Amino acid sequence: MKIVNLDGYSTNPGDLSWEQFEKYGDFVVYERTKPEEIIERAKDADCLIINKSYISAEIIEKLPKLKYVGLQSTGYNAVDCKAAKEKGIIVSNIPSYSTNEVAQLVFALILEITNQVALHSDAVHSGEWSSCPDFCFWKSPLEELNNKTIGIIGFGSIGKRVAEISKAFGMKVLVNTPHPTDDSSVTFCSFDELLKNSDIITCHCPLNEETENLINKDSIEKMKNTAIFINTSRGPVVDDKALADALNEGSIKAAGLDVLRVEPPTDGNPLLTAKNCYITPHIAWAAVETRARLLEILEENLKSFLDGKPQNVVN
Repeated sequence: MKIVNLDGYSTNPGDLSWEQFEKYGDFVVYERTKPEEIIERAKDADCLIINKSYISAEIIEKLPKLKYVGLQSTGYNAVDCKAAKEKGIIVSNIPSYSTNEVAQLVFALILEITNQVALHSDAVHSGEWSSCPDFCFWKSPLEELNNKTIGIIGFGSIGKRVAEISKAFGMKVLVNTPHPTDDSSVTFCSFDELLKNSDIITCHCPLNEETENLINKDSIEKMKNTAIFINTSRGPVVDDKALADALNEGSIKAAGLDVLRVEPPTDGNPLLTAKNCYITPHIAWAAVETRARLLEILEENLKSFLDGKPQNVVN
């Protein structure tokens, strides 16, 4: 049994171990794999482990031994799942491994915007506080979260965790979802009601035909001009130009983004130069504890497949 990991560095840059996979067969790890290297490296593999190496229908045709693809991610657009299914190849993903870390980053972005931690730290280090004639010193207005209203778009495991943390801050929680629950601690409402009444809006919906460009010129115009927008879901949920225009015009207060339509961003992305736009490099999944959990599920998926009981199958 040959198992080949084409993207080892993406989830394990050296602070975790691949040792636990060695007992399942001849296990080979490549830190990175260029598109033109995939076929040569994978040609003898029974099982592939990937993250961003795209396994197209054309590549699948050239891998006759392949029986299983284990994704190191929740998303599964790195594989032509239809072509894999036609060849009897099982594809599995890693669901719900990053719930806590994504929710944590949501509030890291919110608190950076409301409290301007980096700005004030830099001001102290540069001597601005020491040279200020007054003891009381701050460079921008600060905001409390208590009694603010947060609107959560999507109410899966991450949306629910964000709601829990929001309530701990004393926030009122509005939720828009096609699948309301009996949770009486939040208020379920329409999309337009959420946009109109929320001080902070955070996206936790899947990317599909209905949600692509969900945050566009029309929806942004329904937000408060003091609103903070957060996106840690998928980049294409947002119309980049519409959001950048709104930020530059002051139609909303700020945005915190961990995902973009194209990653890394290309030159000319209007969000790179937009006012009050805080962007992190898709790190909401990258805490060492989160990645360790990912590897645990990755191993469970592989073992389940080898035992004839595949789990987390996406095709």
